[in-house]
Amino acid sequence: MELHPNGTSVAFIGTGVMGKSMAGHLLAAGYGVHVYSRTRSKAGELLEQGAVWHDSPGSAAAAANAVITMVGYPHDVEEVYFGQRGIIENAKPGAYLIDMTTSSPSLAKRIEQAARERGLHALDAPVSGGDIGAREARLSIMVGGSAEAFEAALPLLRKLGTNIVRQGGPGAGQYTKMANQIAIASNMMGVCEALAYARKAGLDPESVLKSIESGAAGSWSLSNLAPRIIRGDFAPGFYVKHFVKDMKIALESAEEMGIELPGLALARSLYERLIEMGEEDSGTQALYKLLDPS
Repeated sequence: MELHPNGTSVAFIGTGVMGKSMAGHLLAAGYGVHVYSRTRSKAGELLEQGAVWHDSPGSAAAAANAVITMVGYPHDVEEVYFGQRGIIENAKPGAYLIDMTTSSPSLAKRIEQAARERGLHALDAPVSGGDIGAREARLSIMVGGSAEAFEAALPLLRKLGTNIVRQGGPGAGQYTKMANQIAIASNMMGVCEALAYARKAGLDPESVLKSIESGAAGSWSLSNLAPRIIRGDFAPGFYVKHFVKDMKIALESAEEMGIELPGLALARSLYERLIEMGEEDSGTQALYKLLDPS
């Protein structure tokens, strides 16, 4: 079975900053979409577009051939998958469960095993690209799970992203996302420091950005988040509080593997200071405020 729009209904659990756009793409592609979110108002636009509301993750899962979860933290993932009103207990036989939350590799493995024991197919498929990638269906999707489940889910995933790679077995998607977050963490420090330095030197940050973003310093964060910093726009494409969560997962995973990540540890300490300033619901680019409080 391949998850094409004709005949496939999807339960989408979590309709926040990114989930709302992602579920919207599935509706536009012709999928029947069933939604659950802890805050019903966040699903309002989707319901107006034809999505069907459910009062629990399990209820939504019972109505669908595929279930996508996009929630906040590993404990949220655990809550929606396990338990009497959870996804695994209530999903249709043979359904595909796709967790796109950035979560822990060990939890992804637990979900896959529990799903397999009930005749379900599970993939861990975290994403990168932020709110822009979600809105434009240009997410990078990193997938862990069986090759068979991956091939079946590809038509669905292609409605959400453009760079979709199976990285290996259960948990491989989450390990890859941790590598992504490790790279971003140090890069964000560099982007913010570069802009603070340019301003202190009396330069025009927009002009500096034109010179450096196409050279060796170029990065997604420099091209997409530096302009927001320059405009004073610290609204979340990705929340500070969720980034700190990701860094914690990565550091714990690194400790399990016996490797040291000093750049990541420094980035986490800086972002924790940012949270102490009350910026937990700002975008990750708000790190700039530590360097230039004005």
